[in-house]
Amino acid sequence: MAAPSRLPRWSRAHVATHLARQADGFTNLVEGAETGTRTTMYASPEARDADIETGARRSGLELQTDLDTSAGRLAEAFERLDHVAADAPGDAGPARGWAASVELRGGLVVPARLLPLGRLFEVALHLVDLDVGHEVEQLDEPVAEWLIEWFAFRARARDEFPRVELHAPSGFTGEVGTVGPPVVVRGPAPALLGWLTGRTPAGSVDGAGGLVLPTL
Repeated sequence: MAAPSRLPRWSRAHVATHLARQADGFTNLVEGAETGTRTTMYASPEARDADIETGARRSGLELQTDLDTSAGRLAEAFERLDHVAADAPGDAGPARGWAASVELRGGLVVPARLLPLGRLFEVALHLVDLDVGHEVEQLDEPVAEWLIEWFAFRARARDEFPRVELHAPSGFTGEVGTVGPPVVVRGPAPALLGWLTGRTPAGSVDGAGGLVLPTL
């Protein structure tokens, strides 16, 4: 776990710790959605970074235990939200359950119902970053298409993101970004996702040319 990951300056232990703390951050958001209370993922950006640096010094067993237990807490929180969504009154007061709005790191507000998709995005992409033999091209087409939709949702909040039209042989189409005339990029959905997120080179898709995408 101390070996380098594919992310600059991060070891595999950094990636694993980030995934665990991201699960805790989403659990915080789910708990806020249960009560209709606005909460934050992390105490502060500095606290998040410090937790990752400290956690990256742990043993492989400690990291695995942290990944398992944090993922378990998040799964339990999601299950609780199912019941809140079913029981929540529809009259006055802030929305609760899956209908609530939550604020991600960076200030992006999203419906709580999208949090499972956001978690899947983190797990799927960081599994590639661990550099243990899993590539983004191995994702199933439908899963890659869902994750592109999540990426596109996040990109709408970025004023500098160029407008890109995506087309896959499966018939999937999508649009990312809002700036400038549209650039049409074609390829299988996993390759499109890999290019959008910087996990695969522009040569893996058609039409990307010299287009440089900002990092989300």
